[in-house]
Amino acid sequence: MSISVFLADDHTIVRDGLRYLLEAHGDIVIAGEASNGRDAVKAVRKLQPDIVIMDILMEDMNGIEATDRICRESPASRVIILSMQSSSESILRALRAGARGYLFKESAGRELIQAIQAVRAGHRYLSAKVSDQVVGAFLKQEEGFRDPLSVLSRREREVLQLVVEGRTSAEIAGKLFLSVKTIETYRSRLMQKLGIKDIPGLIKFAIQQGITSLD
Repeated sequence: MSISVFLADDHTIVRDGLRYLLEAHGDIVIAGEASNGRDAVKAVRKLQPDIVIMDILMEDMNGIEATDRICRESPASRVIILSMQSSSESILRALRAGARGYLFKESAGRELIQAIQAVRAGHRYLSAKVSDQVVGAFLKQEEGFRDPLSVLSRREREVLQLVVEGRTSAEIAGKLFLSVKTIETYRSRLMQKLGIKDIPGLIKFAIQQGITSLD
């Protein structure tokens, strides 16, 4: 069964090259083409191709906005981004918009065909370099993540746990062999560090963080 493909790129020479490449593959039929995002959205709505090959930098609606529109208005047509844009921001924006595949224009023709076949079959397809960018962005984001509990000392975490268990300051003081005044100081300090103003808020925070027992 043939796969219908729509081409959206602002460079005629690129569209001509893609048409030549894809039509040489017996299972692929070019359904149409557009030089800007707005025309692509309109044409895809009418033609309902299986796959849309989409550039990002185009006039009169960029490829990411066009992808978002197509995914909402023509969900049966799946978008593959083929672009020179290699920043992780561009890749993630395209994927959030609904793109099912992303390749750089430096990719080999056979990889584009593989991507078309994979996406048509219901899978996602990211080229190796795109995958590296996405993973790198994820790891960078993870490095910037800070555990909210990391600002608390071990003793403050112990006090927090006992507060969650419903113990009074006097009971906590007895358990930790400290004065009630010291416990009140710990409780006040940990609430200040966490930006929480009352005990109900403190308990809610602790539950959200999965605090159920001491380590």
